[in-house]
Amino acid sequence: MLTGFRRVVKAGFVGFWRNAYVSLASIFVLTVALFVIGSTMFVDQLLATSLNTLQSKVDINVYFVPDAPEDEIERIKNAVAALPDVASVQFTSREDALRIYRENNQNDEISLQALEELEENPLGANIAIQAKETSQYESVARFLEEQRALEKPSVPVIDEVNFARNKESIDTLTSIIKATERASFIIMIALLIAAVLITFNTIRLAIYTSREEIAIMRLVGASNMFIRGPFMLQGIMYGFISGVLALLFFYPILVWVGPETESFFEINLFTYYISNFGEIFGILVGIGVVLGLVSSTLAVARYLRT
Repeated sequence: MLTGFRRVVKAGFVGFWRNAYVSLASIFVLTVALFVIGSTMFVDQLLATSLNTLQSKVDINVYFVPDAPEDEIERIKNAVAALPDVASVQFTSREDALRIYRENNQNDEISLQALEELEENPLGANIAIQAKETSQYESVARFLEEQRALEKPSVPVIDEVNFARNKESIDTLTSIIKATERASFIIMIALLIAAVLITFNTIRLAIYTSREEIAIMRLVGASNMFIRGPFMLQGIMYGFISGVLALLFFYPILVWVGPETESFFEINLFTYYISNFGEIFGILVGIGVVLGLVSSTLAVARYLRT
């Protein structure tokens, strides 16, 4: 068995170098396919980061009446934070709300003058709520309205929940996120299928040049595994080399575009490439090896059946 394995490995390497031009053509096609797949991964990361940035800027605010009891405010804040749909709750006290109002209207003398004429702080505390998904804001708003309905008329707590004002923007963003995720998935699958078909046809043509050699090996009684083994090894070599080449091609490109993506999308693709190199290496090289192996196995099977 060990001798047979050595012969298969030796035949695989010999066939790879003997058909150098065919091997280069297969590696070139597979490298292009893996480069396209890798590019789709990076574009998908850009889209995901952009959507997360947009989503982080969307929230709903709960404004409390100025004289709302602090224990009731704390209770509502903790109840909202405990909801499974809520990612974070940011509390702003009355004093901080007044300070923020002054900062935002520092050039509006009329507003500041009107504020000075009041004997006390007219603003109430508020909380800003971010849901884990934009589609979950409606359930959070429904919970807040239920809390509002439980208030005693003599002791009001919640003054306003601004979900209704933001609902159109939230619904639009939710639709964009779902459409983008769906389109990204469809494009990835389409490119993967195209890569499989192109790689399979290229390797099939490469094995076609060895059809007479396969026929002779069958005539002298070689087993199917002994015949198939060298081509499977060559397919693995095609995939591994192509994956490494695709990664090498990405390096200078991402060095160049990294600062630009950071400016527009708030993510440096080169930094992402370096920090996740092991995962990206495993995905691209793994896909390449699987494509090469499966394509070689299927292509040579045709000649083993005849």
